Amino acid sequence: METTVETPVLTVTDAALSKIIELRAAEQDADELALRVEVTGSQGGDYTYDLGFEPMSEADPDDARYHQGDLPVWIPAGSVEALSGATLDLPGTPGQGGLVLRNPNKPDPLAGVKLDLTGDVADKVRQLLDQQINPALAAHGGFASLVGVEGDKVFVTMGGGCQGCAVSAMTLREGIERSIKENIPEVTEVVDATDHDLGENPYYS
Repeated sequence: METTVETPVLTVTDAALSKIIELRAAEQDADELALRVEVTGSQGGDYTYDLGFEPMSEADPDDARYHQGDLPVWIPAGSVEALSGATLDLPGTPGQGGLVLRNPNKPDPLAGVKLDLTGDVADKVRQLLDQQINPALAAHGGFASLVGVEGDKVFVTMGGGCQGCAVSAMTLREGIERSIKENIPEVTEVVDATDHDLGENPYYS
């Protein structure tokens, strides 16, 4: 039984739709083919994608299927959340070929496998910062440091490109805090102890 969705996961603009349908028409058994869009990983803070024409009959029951005009679109179940609200369009630069996928969603830079942490809470936090969190923050010129531990509460500061950044508090709350709590269950609260008022961009001062 096919899983259909009323609201498109990925929106295809009219300009891109015409081009894609034109390309599909050149394929063998074109009427049986859907545009399949899948998230294959991440690189440089953005998702990577695989687009192609595949027979809709090969879709799994949990995959999202819908039509954009005359074009069947197929989004594998594992890519639905990452592609929700994205738009497939033609490039804005005249003469530039290919398609452009504009996606408001970004991969979680702190997502990863569960680490084997040892020692007390402070030791575990330092290991987590060194092995997972700071390598991810380094791509943005930043780092996080442990200030101290009080019972089940951990105090962390952010420096470099993260200090003074308008989104650093959100990064801490949604990324670092989740990572610490998932890997160190005895921690129930993570406090951002950073002074974010040290200039507009302390990283370059």
